[in-house]
Amino acid sequence: MDKHNSSELLNSDYSVSKNASSDSLDSDSKSSSLNSKHGQDSAHGLGDIQLLDGEKVMSVSRDVTYLCPYNGPSHGVLKVTNYQLHFRPTDATSLQTTLSVSLGVVSRIEKVGGASSKGENSYGIEVFCKDMRNLRFAHRQENHSRRGIFEKLQQLAFPLSHRLPLFAFSYSESFPEDGWNVYEPFVELRRMGVNNDMWRITRINDKYEICDSYPAVWAVPAAANDDLLRSVAAYRSRGRIPVLAWIHPSSQATITRCSQPLVGVSGKRSREDERYIQLIMDANAQAHKLFIMDARPSANAIANKAKGGGYESEDAYQNAELVFLDIHNIHVMRESLRKLKELCFPQIDQTRWFSGIEASCWLKHIKCILAGAVRIVDKVENHKTSVLVHCSDGWDRTAQLTALAMLMLDPYYRTLRGFQVLIEKEWLSFGHKFQLRIGHGDERHSDADRSPVFVQWVDCVWQLQQQFPTAFEFTERLLITIVDHLYSCRFGTFLFNTERERVKEEVKAKTVSLWSYINSRQNLYLNPLYWGPSSFSTNSPPSPYSRPQMVLVPVASLRIIKLWKALYCRWNPTMRQQDPIYQRTRELVALRAQLEAAAAAAAGDHAARQHRLGLTPPRVASPHHV
Repeated sequence: MDKHNSSELLNSDYSVSKNASSDSLDSDSKSSSLNSKHGQDSAHGLGDIQLLDGEKVMSVSRDVTYLCPYNGPSHGVLKVTNYQLHFRPTDATSLQTTLSVSLGVVSRIEKVGGASSKGENSYGIEVFCKDMRNLRFAHRQENHSRRGIFEKLQQLAFPLSHRLPLFAFSYSESFPEDGWNVYEPFVELRRMGVNNDMWRITRINDKYEICDSYPAVWAVPAAANDDLLRSVAAYRSRGRIPVLAWIHPSSQATITRCSQPLVGVSGKRSREDERYIQLIMDANAQAHKLFIMDARPSANAIANKAKGGGYESEDAYQNAELVFLDIHNIHVMRESLRKLKELCFPQIDQTRWFSGIEASCWLKHIKCILAGAVRIVDKVENHKTSVLVHCSDGWDRTAQLTALAMLMLDPYYRTLRGFQVLIEKEWLSFGHKFQLRIGHGDERHSDADRSPVFVQWVDCVWQLQQQFPTAFEFTERLLITIVDHLYSCRFGTFLFNTERERVKEEVKAKTVSLWSYINSRQNLYLNPLYWGPSSFSTNSPPSPYSRPQMVLVPVASLRIIKLWKALYCRWNPTMRQQDPIYQRTRELVALRAQLEAAAAAAAGDHAARQHRLGLTPPRVASPHHV
């Protein structure tokens, strides 16, 4: 391979990388992407700050000290725009303390000290972030110097609490591809073979009247008429009836998802719901049994009866087996991540690192989710049996399990574009409450609805990548970029709670999709070790070097599961990888492309040579006389 040509190819890729938004995290850099210049491809400069299209500087404080927990105090200028908080040190030797933090990541802002506080740097503000870090700035005590910047931060970090629009509605960058077209429900259902004899597509929820948190388009058993669907909706929490998530291409075993039945303490039954579950079972001719995977611990499911919920009785649902997966609720997960944050930021206590991770129970929860998904995969793939998945309302743990099981079963979802479809389908269209769980633009940081459910699922995907490094078309860089923009409010993708709300707010018309941004620089996220077919080469023949994709069955054991330090510990320089892994990954992607092109050219030359030789009549062998 010509090293010069390889460098040229890499340089062309690097020009994209250099201009990429900082929000696409590069953990190799001394200050990760949120700490570096962002959006330079579309940004216009104002002094030392790079502004995105639609971004404006709203406040400037010139005599501020950033109290970096790793590099010590740094004097500089603090600017607040309608998108980010930006700090730049005045001393050129302290540039490593430059900060660029999207305001969407801010959880709360507090004043530190008062006018009479003693000691250096005792007066200022502290910014608590959703991404595992806190930022503290010291101000001069004279003339209430922090007041203006504090008030502006409160207003711009929590725009919805101050009746202002989120930044996504001001951001106007254009990209070659419209990411809102990545997921089309009819296209995805056709990819899975629906409509067919056993399943049909319905638009009964077209106006979101049956279930306001479900998508407009469902796939349901072909034998279920609309009246039956309405009756079932009345018996399921929030009207979230069992609908198709995924169907096995050969066995026709299915994964369906829903919410808990409204059993209550009286043990109420619904003949229509029981008949409907039987239709789901009958749609799979390979098995005469259905597994109902209830994500909750059994004690929680029983307790929900007192609130009017509950679970399916095996006496009422013939040939159905109920399994509890022991995944805890959103409040337990929120507390677990809080403990993990205390362990990872700002300083790491080496003497209690492992005991602290264990005490947080974060990895234990990751294990439970992975183990639950593995059980679903086993029933569908090995036993050819359909599985119905639910928790309480069917928008948190249910989404974790169905999306993870589908990722293990279907290699399409392990491609860059397929992964986007999976998130759009299982998380966004089926009503995971992103607004409530993340708190976009909302100052109520202690709201009981906040929980890292989606981040926890992304962590599970990362665990799969660690166990199957050649099975994914993308690297962890894509996952970290998605997590960052989950908070940033730069794109409209994760805004609001339901598809109905996004339609009402005209999100597709008024905001930019995260997938537009990612697909415009896909080379930054490609995995050079991936051996499957690419989701971006549909018009070209598959690579002869692609290997058959298989079902992934990870080991869900604490012996194997690891802490994702590149996400949770990325702000600590002592925990950061020392080698520039993202740069080397891009080099490998470029080199692989060159090698495949050279191999294809050589194969073409060989075929042409064989063809020419084939046109020449073969020599007739002389008869052999004895």
